[in-house]
Amino acid sequence: MAGKRERSDSRLNVARYRVERLAHETGDDEALPAVGAGQPEPEGDNDAGRPTMEQRSQFVEIAIAQAMRRGDFDDLPGAGKPLTHLTQTHDPNWWIRRKIEREQLTGLGPPALTLRTENAGLDERLDAAPTENAVRDILTDFNARVIEARRQLLGGPPVVTPVRDVDDEVARWHERRAARRRAADEERERDAAYLASLSRRERRRVLRERRGL
Repeated sequence: MAGKRERSDSRLNVARYRVERLAHETGDDEALPAVGAGQPEPEGDNDAGRPTMEQRSQFVEIAIAQAMRRGDFDDLPGAGKPLTHLTQTHDPNWWIRRKIEREQLTGLGPPALTLRTENAGLDERLDAAPTENAVRDILTDFNARVIEARRQLLGGPPVVTPVRDVDDEVARWHERRAARRRAADEERERDAAYLASLSRRERRRVLRERRGL
């Protein structure tokens, strides 16, 4: 298929690379010349029976087309989604960080990665705290571990997780808590208005259903 425009589909590029690498590693040259049957053999004793670059390209294109017909490229992870982490700097431990983030692992890996994961879920943890003092204790402990990780002398990826301003976070915790209370009060008012609109018989039936009777 020489002369045809190169496909821009990244899936085809990946498949083309895999097929070429597999053919090179296995030395499977018997199937390659068959793709270009009828074409002149390359000259020279050393190249006798060896596929030309054009024949290899044809083999790859045919293998890709067959894989597409079989549906091998359907429903691949990340299909139709933009590539992530393109704007980040190189991280030699990127695969560890992504595994921790994807599987939401805690307590594993170097502090730079565990603190980043903990920071992403810190607001939810703070919202579960019952009092302001508990919120301050959580933030103080988190900040101390971030500062300690920045002083590490054992190497590893750099710590980019920022410390949290305790007073600002406490204020945000109060705001989120007040918002949840307002939402709960509004929900109770709507429910009371709904029950008031029902007849006595319907209201008893709804209440029994809610109690699971």
